[in-house]
Amino acid sequence: MKLSPRLPALLLAALVVTACAPQTSDNASSDKDEETGTLRVWLFQEVGNDPKQKVVDSVVAAFEKAHKGTEVDVEYIPIDTRAQRVKAAFNDPKSAPDVMEYGNTDTAGYVKDGGLLDVTKEFGDWSEAKDTDPTAKQSVTVDGKVYGAPFYVGVRALYYRTDVFDELGLELPTTMAELASTAREIRTARPDLYGLVVGGAYMYGAMPFVWANGGELATGKGGSYASAIDSAAAQKGIKAYTSLFGDDNCPAAKCAGMGGNDTITAFAAGKAAMAIGGDFSHTAVEAGKVKGKYAVVPLPGVTSGSIAPAFAGGNNIGVLKSTSHRTLAVELMEQLASKKTQTELFDAMGFLPTFGDVRQEVAAKEPFVKPFVETLAAGTKFVPASPAWSQIDSSLVLPTMFQEVISGKKDVAAASKDAATKMDDAFGSAG
Repeated sequence: MKLSPRLPALLLAALVVTACAPQTSDNASSDKDEETGTLRVWLFQEVGNDPKQKVVDSVVAAFEKAHKGTEVDVEYIPIDTRAQRVKAAFNDPKSAPDVMEYGNTDTAGYVKDGGLLDVTKEFGDWSEAKDTDPTAKQSVTVDGKVYGAPFYVGVRALYYRTDVFDELGLELPTTMAELASTAREIRTARPDLYGLVVGGAYMYGAMPFVWANGGELATGKGGSYASAIDSAAAQKGIKAYTSLFGDDNCPAAKCAGMGGNDTITAFAAGKAAMAIGGDFSHTAVEAGKVKGKYAVVPLPGVTSGSIAPAFAGGNNIGVLKSTSHRTLAVELMEQLASKKTQTELFDAMGFLPTFGDVRQEVAAKEPFVKPFVETLAAGTKFVPASPAWSQIDSSLVLPTMFQEVISGKKDVAAASKDAATKMDDAFGSAG
């Protein structure tokens, strides 16, 4: 799931706090398909939720008008307690919603626990589905079956201070090596700034370095995965990222514990010349001291002119398996995730649409979106579609690995090997 400054301390790790997969007891599929009654919906409570609520209220009003005898009850739930709420819903279908928003990294875990409805046929019949971004579709797909509709997507790119670059006569870096050298050059000339602010707990800021160097989180498919974080290519990327923690760029004592929100806060406050931030970071940066003095470009890859693969974060809308209003619930899911709604949510909240054609339209309307759309078009990455990911994420396996290297407690080979062992244990226990 995308973890955004608009969401409490989340997503956005980049990101992103992933709900632990709940253990279920009674979430059997309902054999009812009632045509009237009340549909319960759970959506995430955003920081500054009113614009989102207005868009949703409009969707609900149109839906109720089109379906006489039907009411829609929308509840906005806190992101940081969603794990408990979803667990309770899966355990007690009578208290569960019919439709809910969920983080895209939660899909596999929720499917394993039998909580989400297989909507493969309905998604295939939905006329708008053909324009869904492939990575976004992957985030609702487990073992070839579809369990929801992508709601919005979020990726990260390189924010940089135009005034600092002008002052020092610097050119924009075109490779990751140039990014590192430029960051150190800025730190030398302006010791009051981090060259490139980085965070030891910022996994989704670190992973582009691994992916750009040819590394992967894991290999496998169909629910069977093995960690690849200790491969030679992955280790090269880990080394590239952790080398940025030092007095010549971002001192380990200050930066090792930083997460994604911390790095954006530092950039927005004028304490850094560069930062890796999301499209969802735009509002926070605009509200900071650097307003009018920054720009955004795609994060460069290893070779000149290339774009580093970014994590495709975001949220989805799904129907619970226990719903007694299957047809209505699926239709409401499609209305909430439609092109029209996603366009309105972009205008209201800045959430990037999951439809390729709609993204092009909003990019033409809002220039700040362009580098993020370019990043998406260049190819993005996603976490393994395994229910084990919830355990790996919540156990902080990867942030711990990065921090062990940054602190000097372990070298890259040892830290990545330990992380790989923990990941494989989780994959194995997930079945």
